[in-house]
Amino acid sequence: MLPSTIATTDYHTGGEPFRIVADPPVRVEGSTVAERRARAIEDSSVQALRAVLCSEPRGHADMYGGFLVPPDDDRADLGVLFWHKDGFSTACGHGTIALGVWAVETGRVSGPETGSVDVVIDVPSGRVTARVHREDERVVAVDFVNVPSWVVARDVPVSTSRGDVSVTVAFGGAIYATLPAADLGLSVAPEHLADLIGLGREIKWALNDAPVAVHPTDPRLNGIYGTIWFDDLGDSDGWVHQRNVTVFADGEVDRSPCGSGTCARLAVLAAAGRLPEGTRLRHDSIVGSTFTGTVLERLDHDGRPAVVPQVTGMAYRTGEHTFSIDPHDPLVPGFVLR
Repeated sequence: MLPSTIATTDYHTGGEPFRIVADPPVRVEGSTVAERRARAIEDSSVQALRAVLCSEPRGHADMYGGFLVPPDDDRADLGVLFWHKDGFSTACGHGTIALGVWAVETGRVSGPETGSVDVVIDVPSGRVTARVHREDERVVAVDFVNVPSWVVARDVPVSTSRGDVSVTVAFGGAIYATLPAADLGLSVAPEHLADLIGLGREIKWALNDAPVAVHPTDPRLNGIYGTIWFDDLGDSDGWVHQRNVTVFADGEVDRSPCGSGTCARLAVLAAAGRLPEGTRLRHDSIVGSTFTGTVLERLDHDGRPAVVPQVTGMAYRTGEHTFSIDPHDPLVPGFVLR
């Protein structure tokens, strides 16, 4: 049974929505965030709560949000279950940035009037940090420091309805297939979005059960989360400049440059030698917003070369909502018209 009201605080990060449910009215069982995600997937009450918040008329096909849950231990400030119209994801950089802003703006984590404070967050893929920067009591930027990220495989062949391509598969908290949009005669532009969505779905589902979609240590992280299309805009003065759009879940479009997707791209670029020390990634989105990416550390992670990526962006509050659930409404929990 759904509650009669649900309170949320909404943000956007680079244009991508993030709906925060600070006090979920449905209990999510589990001893860790990763375990809570696994149980949430099987829990009809939690799924109904997710569905009513991201489906029309309260949401839309590309809605995104998170339920706050206890962290794995007292070394983290909070835990979160990320969700979208198709279920619960393993990672979310834009959501982590929004949670960092929310935690400091609400006083959940105390920050200096001018300076920085770390908000430590447990997510299904591990422990991440939102480093929140303030000037004169105003949050001005957030650094998302992610879990180690790496290249899974290069030159993976995929057949699509538009032709054959080769993709690079990388992990950035979730597993992504990445390729230049130009490989199929496209560019990362709104007028090509329908093709990018359709072909992105084809690539995801072609590889979702392939060996490249298997996480080496945690099967709960298996599967291709999305397809990252990018345009290479050139290198200059210590910058690599790319524009991307991530088509994730089943045809959802990230309006931001995608936080965990940017981490996957940083791993790919670092492995290709395009991110020497001091070089950063300017990662633009399909709507013109920008994240800045950098490699904080290069390391051996379970026998494979990996990087610790950092993605810098900003989130802005768009509103607070108290959604009503009428038990007589025949359209509860909602619908997706796409």
